[in-house]
Order: sequence, then C-alpha cells, then structure tokens
Amino acid sequence: MGRYRISWKMHEKRMNYVRSEIEKHGCVAMILFSPLNVFYLTGYTIISTERPTALILPVHDEPILFVPRLEEDHSKFRVPQIKKRIVYFEYPGVEHPMKVLARGLEELKLADKKIAVDAPGYPGIMGYVGPSLAEVLPSAKIENLGKIINDMRLVKDDEEIALIRESAKWGNLAHRLLQEYVYPGAHEIEVAARASFEASLAMIKALGPEFEPGTMLPASAGFRGQIGPYSAYPHMLTSNIVIREGDVLVTGAGAKIGGYSSELERTMIVGKPNEKQIKYFNIMVKAQQAALEAFKPGVKCCDVNKVAFKVFKEEGVPQEYILHRVGHGIGLQGHEPPWIEDGDTTILKPGMVFSCEPGIYIPGFAGFRHSDTVIITEDGVEVVTFYPRDLDSLTILH
Repeated sequence: MGRYRISWKMHEKRMNYVRSEIEKHGCVAMILFSPLNVFYLTGYTIISTERPTALILPVHDEPILFVPRLEEDHSKFRVPQIKKRIVYFEYPGVEHPMKVLARGLEELKLADKKIAVDAPGYPGIMGYVGPSLAEVLPSAKIENLGKIINDMRLVKDDEEIALIRESAKWGNLAHRLLQEYVYPGAHEIEVAARASFEASLAMIKALGPEFEPGTMLPASAGFRGQIGPYSAYPHMLTSNIVIREGDVLVTGAGAKIGGYSSELERTMIVGKPNEKQIKYFNIMVKAQQAALEAFKPGVKCCDVNKVAFKVFKEEGVPQEYILHRVGHGIGLQGHEPPWIEDGDTTILKPGMVFSCEPGIYIPGFAGFRHSDTVIITEDGVEVVTFYPRDLDSLTILH
C-alpha cells in the first residue's frame, strides 16, 4: 500500500477474484457501471457526472476503462496500470455513449458472449438517461452478478483496516478540537468549521505528499444541527444554531483516508448536567457498552442489536424514544452492509467493520448517542475510535 491508499497488488488480487467468480457462471467478462465498484477494484476515482464510465474486466485479458474524452488523460494519470480505454467524446452525444461502448465490445469480440454486470446500465446520475447494456448488445447474454462485489466488501482486508485505523486517529483530533472550541454563545458552524479546518491542516502536514486528500477538509467534526432540543432528531441538518448553557450536543467526527472512513460520535453537555440528562446519558452508555461486548465472530448481527435493546427495556426507556438500529457496516461508504438490526442475520466475521451507536431521543428535550467504529477480530472486537465516553470527560464547563 502506498501508505495512504490501497496498493495496485491488492487491486489486482480483487480483480482476479472477480474473474474467477464470473468464470464459474460461464461469463467471459464483467462490466461494472458503479463508480464505487470501479474504485474498489482499481483505485480509479473521478467526479461522477452524467457522463457514463465503466470498467470492463475480461476473464482472460487486461482491464479496460470506458471513459469520456475529458477523463481520458486523467484516467491515465490515476491508473497508469490500465493500458486500454474505450473513449467517447461527450454526453448525450450524436451517438449515445452506450452505443460507443457496444461497438468497443464488438471489437473485443465480447458482443455475443455471456457478460456479467453490476447493474443493467449506467445509473441515473445528474439526469443521465440511456439504454441498458442488453438493449445495445441484443446478441449478448447479460447476468447481474453485482453481489460478488458486495460480498467482497463485507470483510475488509489488512490494507483497508489500516486505512480505517488511520482515519480514526484524525477523527479523534477533529473531535478534540471541536470540544475545545465549544462555548455558550458560539455558532454551530463557527465551531465545526474551525475544528475541521485545523484538523485537516494538521492531517495534511503530518501525512505529507504521499497523502492525497481528495477533498478540501479530509478531517471533519460537527454537530449536524443536533444541538439542544434538536439533538432529539437523529438526522438533523446543519443549521444556524447558537450553542447555549445547558444544551446537549450530539457530535460527529471522522476522516477520509484512501477512500475509507471511520465514525466517531459523542454526546456532550454544556454546563453542569441535570438529573434527566445524567440518567439518559448513562443508560445510553450502558447500552453501547453491552453492544460493544457482544461483538464477536460467530455472533449474528441481530443478536448484537438485541443486547443493546434489552438494556433499554430493562432501564425503562419508552419504545418511542428508540428510533434506530444499533449500527451499520462502514468502509468505502458511511453506511454499508451488514446492518446491526433485528432483521439482519449475517454472521459476524473477522475483518468486518461496524459503527456501534445505540441512541435515545426524547422529543423536545434531547438526544443521546455515542458512536464508535469497531473491527471484528479473530477472538472479539477492536474499538478503533478512542475518544472518552464518560460524562465527566464530555461535560463542557466555562
């Protein structure tokens, strides 16, 4: 791994696994339209627009990128290891890009073969409209085998886990700065912007030229509007809120490293907590601790969820205060399978990565949620986010 990205050797390993899997289905190639799947297999990332892109992965030949002309040189810069390209000029084009792709596949002698795909065609990003692959290749037999990639992504390899651990370090710094800059009278955006900027700047300087952030603020921390009574909305939106004495704050922090992220969330209280705040804070922490201890290989996702919900029930938390599951997978996306929820019977395996975030939300009063990123190990769990979780550490006194 070039320290802060997945190595080409690992990408080759992933592509070879896909080749072997689609060959079992009698396919001669796989075409991947999902930009995220293309990134997962090759490390090629672009700003996704209405211009379709794809990866063609023949079983017995080298990979080929399908790109618009404006991405041709950029793709050579990003992934020089991929030598072949099918290039079209623009979208929608006098000739639709999917027809250009079909002609390229005919030249590769794939047009009348059995081909695997991860989707019928390019997704409708930014108003894209176009025919499916089956429509432009009527002689081909198309089989959707996107589950192969989805299943691969469930268990992270060593390089992915190293990036997630690195992400957690910088999310921790961003959150530390966020907490330091909170004071009664501060604007939400002021505190979040200052913490995110300073953490990102420190991150860029410390990691050096090997690290490519891909975004202006690779480390970030904020409140997403979950301040005071608005903290009772789990997915509140960032607002123009002024922080007041007595407010409960639900935070979020993380960092992007090589496409991978972690999740760190904490409940903080501005000023001396009252009895009701203390009560629900402590119940939430107890439920999270129970869930953290339940994460083990061989355990079902749903059983971890049940452990936390059992605590809520025993502590007398009304059902209407519980608005979501205990957690979700995390990696290339902030939310991805498997799900720590009663309806998911997936067995936990070493290398799976999750958030652990049981929450309590009391309308008109406050919300209480910590979230930590956990990695399933051979004999238990590793909690990679290490910010304090106790009330004393998260009480802000001025």
